[in-house]
Amino acid sequence: MQSGRPIVLVVEDEESITTPLAEALERDGLEPHVASTAAEALELARRLRPDLVLLDVMLPDASGFDVCRELRRESEVPIIMLTARGEEADRIVGLELGADDYIVKPFSAREVTARIRAVLRRARRTAGAGAEESPITIGDVRIDPAARTVTRAGESLELSRKEFDLLHLLMRNAGSVLRRERLIEEVWETRWFGSTKTLDVHVASLRKKLRDDPSASRYLHTARGVGFRFAAPADLERAG
Repeated sequence: MQSGRPIVLVVEDEESITTPLAEALERDGLEPHVASTAAEALELARRLRPDLVLLDVMLPDASGFDVCRELRRESEVPIIMLTARGEEADRIVGLELGADDYIVKPFSAREVTARIRAVLRRARRTAGAGAEESPITIGDVRIDPAARTVTRAGESLELSRKEFDLLHLLMRNAGSVLRRERLIEEVWETRWFGSTKTLDVHVASLRKKLRDDPSASRYLHTARGVGFRFAAPADLERAG
């Protein structure tokens, strides 16, 4: 029976990790459920509808990246990737697939619970704020915070949670350069532990999905060494 506490699905096949981690999460007021395989993870995710998924990259029957991709097809559940490998390429793959955060083993249970709380706070705040905001249309790009949808020229775009939050922040402040530090703080929270290169990865992905050529950007502009700016309606009128 579910307890009313936030449900955390822990997808990890090493019992030496899952046992103490589940105990720590429970002590911190969360409700952990453990899956040791990709197949079990997807089955539990569909049945439990967890508030957050802690997802190991290395699983016995599939890659955690494959699980992340499948979860993203079905829901916007926050995902934190767990891995023993610290290579930047692995982090980028997970983030591009829609993961919200990334933790490299070995880690402390205290760090994991702090990250979970931060990601859950951000998800709740985003959902609450979006429900109060009207859609924004600039050129042929339209973002609807309440429905969490984005279209360009009427075509629906599939964005990850962070891509959506980043685009929403930039479009809310269209015409103004937003510093990299502010974007990281507001989209990834001040508790973000990763490299700011994550921001560049997400901007590049947004450009690709918006079909915005970086060599002649119409919408997303880079202020070198400072941050990024989304074009204001007046900019588009002048450009023709």
